[in-house]
Amino acid sequence: MRLFKILFSLFVLLGVAPVSVVAQKTEQSRIAEQKRIIADLERQVAEDERTISAIKKDKSTAQQRVKAITRQINARNQLLNRTRRQINSIEEDISLNDKRLKESQEKLQYEKERYSEMVREAYRNHNQNNYITYILASKDFSDAARRIANIRAVAELRVARMQRIDSLNRAIQQQQDTLSTRRQELDNEKRRAEQQRQKLQQDVSSAKKTMSQLSKKEQAALREKMQAEERLDAAIAELRKLTKGNKEGASFSRTTSNLNLPLVGGTVRKYKGNMAEIVGKAGAAVRSIYEGKVVDVRRNRISGKYDVFVAHGEYITSYANLDAVSVEKGQKVAKNGTLGEVGASVNLNTMETEYKMVFGIYSPNPKEEMRASDCFRKK
Repeated sequence: MRLFKILFSLFVLLGVAPVSVVAQKTEQSRIAEQKRIIADLERQVAEDERTISAIKKDKSTAQQRVKAITRQINARNQLLNRTRRQINSIEEDISLNDKRLKESQEKLQYEKERYSEMVREAYRNHNQNNYITYILASKDFSDAARRIANIRAVAELRVARMQRIDSLNRAIQQQQDTLSTRRQELDNEKRRAEQQRQKLQQDVSSAKKTMSQLSKKEQAALREKMQAEERLDAAIAELRKLTKGNKEGASFSRTTSNLNLPLVGGTVRKYKGNMAEIVGKAGAAVRSIYEGKVVDVRRNRISGKYDVFVAHGEYITSYANLDAVSVEKGQKVAKNGTLGEVGASVNLNTMETEYKMVFGIYSPNPKEEMRASDCFRKK
């Protein structure tokens, strides 16, 4: 009898889980954090623009102007990278919401078909007095009571299915509204990214023009001064205290070599004692050269980028100019474990944007100078 089929459907329907909102809340928190970072960078760029404007009015030196524009280029690069990430995030969110919408529409169609089937069955039962026949066919009073309960369950199922259809209709409308909003946000972010690209090109042209006004001697002096300002203010003496007795990566020594470069796909531009300048592609991962423990993560006050310090036993390696970090102080890292993402910087010879990091290595003995090239030398 179809009544039993419908009763079975009742248990299936009641077992349907409600639409989860936990994932949506997590996604909303992540979006809010991205927007906060972008807003901070926009304020920084606006402040740099005011600084440059003030320098123009005060007729200050070309050197000061180049430094100010360079800082602005760095900030704008960070803003552009964050905006690109936001665009990627929105595109992924749109794809996910579109999938959810299709699933909800399929569920709605299924519920409507089942409900129509129930209405047709109820109509047939009404015409044929099937419910009365069903009750009169009871063996005893208990059987009759059970059959009446079954009939009530069918009625409740119809109500439950109607409520489910109503709930799905509301969910679909909400999902459509969300999709529309996110698509509008995507258009806005793409426009902002294009505006930032245009302004970045203007900054580079302005920096080149101002740099050309300086003599070669002045240009060399400026490059040296700016590079000195960007060097790590590592306070290695303090960090050495934190590495005393560290067991993570304790097998590392001054003779350890044949290691991978910390920048994935990167190449060494130059070695300078215990430091190595490594260039690569946008978005490339920065990795620890050896297993160890993160002893510090700092925000560079000059560049606004991150510096990460990892202890291997009592040796320390530093990774400077990261646009984003994926580790925290005290965290253990594996050999070739990801620390973050390489940041953009300005090539002071060409004033063009490039992606580079500065690697450093330090011995437990302050008097012992390490050579960065030895870490990557093939045995």
